[in-house]
Amino acid sequence: GMSSLADWIFSGILPRFPNITLAYSEAQMGWIPYFLERAQNVWSEFRGWAFDPEIVSEPPEFYFRRQVYACFFRDNFGLKNLDDIGVDNVTFETDYPHSDSTWPHTEQFVREMAVDLDDETLYKIVRGNAIKMLHLDLD
Repeated sequence: GMSSLADWIFSGILPRFPNITLAYSEAQMGWIPYFLERAQNVWSEFRGWAFDPEIVSEPPEFYFRRQVYACFFRDNFGLKNLDDIGVDNVTFETDYPHSDSTWPHTEQFVREMAVDLDDETLYKIVRGNAIKMLHLDLD
């Protein structure tokens, strides 16, 4: 996930095409706070060497918040770091039909996950952000 997201940002694709939306499924989300920190360092310290600063004019976190969603199903570390990841950029996935999945116990899994989440955050994670990400007219 990290090298791919770095490519999307630093190649200039996300900056040049602001309507592209990426969903990082099967990658969980616990890696994102470190990625954003490291990408910020590269953006600040290596401008003009690692990328074209005229194209990638905003910090990497800007493009992440605008265009990227992290999909997860088992990531307690990620849930503990929602503030750093951004609750508006997270969606729940089941990963069905793969063996590394919450199915057939997804409902119970979500109930257990929801214990520490307020209603607004839970709604965003299990429904609202997916609707926004997929540009659906459901609410």
